[in-house]
Amino acid sequence: MRERFLAALRARGLLAADGVTTSFGQPAWREVPAGHEPQALMDAGALQRRLVACVHGTAPMGEDLCAAWVERAFSRLGMGYVSGDARELYDGFCSRTDAADLLVGMIVAVGRHPYGTGGWDHGHVGLYAGDGLVMDCVGGHVRSVPLELWLSAYGVASEPRWGWLGALALD
Repeated sequence: MRERFLAALRARGLLAADGVTTSFGQPAWREVPAGHEPQALMDAGALQRRLVACVHGTAPMGEDLCAAWVERAFSRLGMGYVSGDARELYDGFCSRTDAADLLVGMIVAVGRHPYGTGGWDHGHVGLYAGDGLVMDCVGGHVRSVPLELWLSAYGVASEPRWGWLGALALD
């Protein structure tokens, strides 16, 4: 998976000459080091697991509406509604970068990515669903992506960070 991803970055002109950083100066591959694994779904509390169920039941939204999809999933949990684009959620609620601090139900976001004007202007956000998977909404489709691939793909231009949406911890 890593080599295919790096080849894709190279083909898009996003991999620096050193082969380990992007043209934006970010790490090209973001590995989760041993001993820093994020929380498993089985270790999550009841409210965290309920959010994951809400996420699975939240319909996809249109292009560049990743934050609205995340906010809708949280509102289905009955925790109120937090509004903003992905960059506002990133700046307002995401401060952690150690995968050992990543808990089920946290938002995972970047402030910008180079895959379209929406991503460059507003960033991207998803939800950590446990067991090394991030769920997000892209192009009208909800998907599950391995954490390392999500962090690497969306961390091309800015550092991925995570935290609780609305600063409301579910653990």
